Amino acid sequence: MKISAIIKSAFNRHEVIVQTNDTAKEMQIAVKAAGYGSSVNGGELLMLSLATCFCNDIYREADKRKIPVSAVEVEVTGDFGAEGEPGSNFQYKAHVTADASQQEINDLINYVDQIAEIHNTLRKGISITLIK
Repeated sequence: MKISAIIKSAFNRHEVIVQTNDTAKEMQIAVKAAGYGSSVNGGELLMLSLATCFCNDIYREADKRKIPVSAVEVEVTGDFGAEGEPGSNFQYKAHVTADASQQEINDLINYVDQIAEIHNTLRKGISITLIK
């Protein structure tokens, strides 16, 4: 699976396209008040990426276990310091409402914590290469 994101930014224009394999989707993210760049910062999008991954994986894995999930709430937090410093103290909490015992729900949450792809990517550490 090949995943990509493209941003095209100019004065009062901010186009965002995400793509998985051959399926592209446009996302609406407002331009900063000054007219250049995104009104949402990278740290916020990183937290959203973690929350989205966990949420989607809960539904996927619950379906495999035949657990009907009616709601998922995920809150991800992290700390960012000065410009150029990496984030730290990443934490998240999740609440899942499902037609299952609390033990089954807890087992599902713990399993998804172990297999969530974005979480595991960050836990492993990654190399990011600028291509010129």
